[in-house]
Amino acid sequence: MHTKIVSTEEQLQEVFSIRKSVFVEEQKVPAEDEIDQYEEESTHFLLYDENHPVGAGRFRVMDGKGKAERICILSSLRGRGAGREIMRAIEDYAREMSLPVLKLNAQSQAIPFYEKLGYEIVSEEFLDAGIPHRTMEKSL
Repeated sequence: MHTKIVSTEEQLQEVFSIRKSVFVEEQKVPAEDEIDQYEEESTHFLLYDENHPVGAGRFRVMDGKGKAERICILSSLRGRGAGREIMRAIEDYAREMSLPVLKLNAQSQAIPFYEKLGYEIVSEEFLDAGIPHRTMEKSL
């Protein structure tokens, strides 16, 4: 598996397709909430298994910290290191920007995954699109 920074409209559409599959179809997030006002200012990442797009994520800078968002892997690839691979790419990108911290809003069910990657909970639980989340951070 390998991750690329999105550089074409076709790749961006692949990102949106994966996100729709995971968030809208699988997790029942309202479609109007999935694409938001931050798409153009974000750096998008696309994860490939051989030549097939299987995961996505985006990155932006907020308040001097990196923020990983919309991390998702197609269900058929979960548990095979795909999430770890895309997070590694986003963390490397944040380090290249000399950002001290990477934060994310993790779905509560995904907290153990992020804890294994070194993230720590820094907030109480809150709802986003009706799904329980907690903010987590990792020093880079």
